[in-house]
Amino acid sequence: MKLIVGLGNIGRQYENTRHNTGFMIVDRFADANGLSFNKEKFDAQLADGMVEGQKVILAKPTTYMNESGRAVRQIVDYYDLDLDDVIIVYDDMDLDCGRLRLRQKGSAGGHNGIKSLIAHLGTQQFDRLRVGIDHPKQTKVVDWVLGRFTPEQRENFDLGAADAVAALEEWVKTDDFAQVMNKFNRNK
Repeated sequence: MKLIVGLGNIGRQYENTRHNTGFMIVDRFADANGLSFNKEKFDAQLADGMVEGQKVILAKPTTYMNESGRAVRQIVDYYDLDLDDVIIVYDDMDLDCGRLRLRQKGSAGGHNGIKSLIAHLGTQQFDRLRVGIDHPKQTKVVDWVLGRFTPEQRENFDLGAADAVAALEEWVKTDDFAQVMNKFNRNK
């Protein structure tokens, strides 16, 4: 069983904002694989089904970004999941818009959702798929991440989102995160 968690904030005011990148990616993964978010449990919206012959659960925490770890901890505990079977998808303003970076461990890098995950999981050792949203040049960080993509950024984001869905499908299919990292961690 695989768990794919997209980080974001619930509510209409946050839809399609840069900080909801994780939600947007898991929504696209769900659409591409015929899954629908039809359950709410463990402080998360859930979708599940078979993908590439593997049982997959998709989760979008309803705790807001800063408490994402609480929801993930509940799901991991309930299904008795090994953290090797979990991947977290989220925005990264230190990457160019749409660029992917997969990592197996690391610090929060200032991302409050990841800080919460590290605190609730008790480790930095979990797989991540970071999707670039560009860095604000002269805008406050909070305004930047809660803002929407420019048309040019949206084009780059959409290309990156397609790659992100392909990377997640490859991870589910091969169960080889290192291989997926080698294939999708490339410079644009």
